[in-house]
This record gives sequence, structure tokens and C-alpha cells, in this order.
Amino acid sequence: MKFIALIVLTVLSVSCNSQEKKTESVETENSTQLKNATQIGHYVVETFQDAKGNLWFGTLEKGVAKFDGNNLKYLTIKDGLPSNRITSIIEDDLGNLWFGTGAGISKFDGKTFFNYSEKDGLCSDMISDLFIDSKGIFWIGTWGGVCIFDGTQFENFSIPNPKIETKINQDTKDWITTISEDSKGNMWFGRDGYGASKFDGNSFVHVTTKEGLNSNNVQSIVEDKEGNIWIGTRVAEKDNADTDKRIGKGGLNKYDGEKFTYFPEIKGLSERDVYTIYKDNLNDLWISTTSNGIYNYRGNEFIKYNVPTSTMSFLKDTKGVLWLGCAGGLYKIDKNGEVKNVTTKGPWR
Repeated sequence: MKFIALIVLTVLSVSCNSQEKKTESVETENSTQLKNATQIGHYVVETFQDAKGNLWFGTLEKGVAKFDGNNLKYLTIKDGLPSNRITSIIEDDLGNLWFGTGAGISKFDGKTFFNYSEKDGLCSDMISDLFIDSKGIFWIGTWGGVCIFDGTQFENFSIPNPKIETKINQDTKDWITTISEDSKGNMWFGRDGYGASKFDGNSFVHVTTKEGLNSNNVQSIVEDKEGNIWIGTRVAEKDNADTDKRIGKGGLNKYDGEKFTYFPEIKGLSERDVYTIYKDNLNDLWISTTSNGIYNYRGNEFIKYNVPTSTMSFLKDTKGVLWLGCAGGLYKIDKNGEVKNVTTKGPWR
């Protein structure tokens, strides 16, 4: 992995069309850590619940942690994973789990790991996102582009580069940061330097700063229930070696297909990095910031939760608990709105 961008991703360091919104703040509960408890991982970058209800937490250094409702267990390279860096988790129709890692992808049938790498035709071993679309196509986003996997062979999927006016970071120019599908079946690809690219099955449409995006360094793409596309971006200028020049545009964008809406009045969502946007099963949006907690967007209202560290992944489980993978460990927001740090000793309930 290109370490300059890895540091950007894991350490985290006013426009027209703005809407009027209310904001509400929810405080974090301060609780004493249980004796001998340790963090689930220093960086918990993925949170996932499988069809059986098991919770999975991908870390950058300790492999993947599984909580089955009673016990916490780690799976690592000792168990067959190709790397302890777990960046993405999905489940296929057969109940197999797929892990995106720092050394390729891995299929887990509950007993055995089956690993695939560049030697097998994978476009890059540095995986950033895994996605299975509504047609059953398995997309793999990497630091070396996109490929499609049919279960046997890998096929590179070429995305043309739009003409842009901003400077490209050569270390991250092929990084596919996120893959998603909208309600019309269009595929969206987030790119670090080339904005967002939409593929309708035949041709591409590129959304960049020329169209109104606040930064070409896209980190997350989610469609809301009304068909708007929400795009989280990072400040490209933070790659500048000169610390005095690490200021620029970035943050949250709402795109209706024609125009953009920005949120300069919401602290942390403008001229800052928004790495993750998540839509839960109630169609509410959850939005991360680097230093201002997280926001739950319901209708026209942003509700702030004061999570004390940067959030990199969200999951609302079948019981309505929201899990937060963070730089510094695992957190959860229970149904009462309380924010709690969850360690190896809990609290799990």
C-alpha cells in the first residue's frame, strides 16, 4: 500500500445551494474500562454483520474479530488469512464471507480460507472495497484499479480518466476508494483524484470539481431514499509536503443529478475530510468527521454524537445498535443514544 495515503486514511488528521438545518448534540457516556480490557483493534476499519447474526470487525493489525453473541474470537494469518490487514467484508449468496486484505482477497466458508492474489490475476493485492451488485457481479476495488471476479477468473475493469484541473497524487491515482450501486442499477466508483465515476452498463459519466464537487478526492458514495447521491471527500491539499499549504475544499456533498448542495454551517462537514457515509435500514444517513464526532441525518436535521475519535466504518445491526469502527477502537451507540467504547471485555449488551 502507498503509505502516504494509508496514513491519510487511518490516522486522519460556503457555497450556494445550502439548506437550513437544525442540529442537535448527543454527549458521550464516560465509563470506566473493565479490568484487563484491550481495544478490539487500534484501527477498526470495517464493521459487518453476517446472515447468522455474527458481528465481524476488520482491523489493520489484528486480523478480523468475530463476536457470535457470547464470545469474541480473532482470525488471523495463523488461521489462514493472507494478511492481518482487513479492509472490507462482504457475504455472498452461499453464505461465504469474503475479506479484502492487504495481501489479496480471501473466501471463508466457516472452516477454511481460500486466498487469491495478483498471482491469480487480481489487479492489485491492496484491497480497498468489495461489492456484490444486484446482478450478482463481484466488484473488487483496489489501489491498482477495479477488477471483476466470477469465482474463477479475474477481469480488469477499465475506468477512463476525466480531464481535471487539480493536481494528481501519483501515489493514489489508481486508488478505488469505494464502490456502490444506486437504485437505477448504475455503478458508482469513488476515486482519489478523479472524482466519482458513474457507469450505466454502457458508458461513464464523471463527477468532478468541474461539475461542482468540492474535491476530486472521493472517499464515500451513498444514495438516499429520494435518489440523491451523497459524496464524502477529503482535502487533497493535505497531501502537500508543505504543512502551511494543507488547506482546501473537501467534506460532504449532496448531488441531485444536476446541482450540488454543501453544508458549510455544520461543523466538520466543510473544508474537512468526510471518509464514510452510511445508510442504515431506516434510510437514515450517518456521516463521519475527523474531529467533530459523527452526524445522523434525518430528513432536514443533523444530530451530532460526540464520538471522541475518528470514525471509519458504520454498521447498524439487527437489534438497532450502531457500531462504529474507529481510529482507536470500537464504539457503539445503543438504542438510548449512549456512546460507549467496546473493548475485548465489552460492554456487548
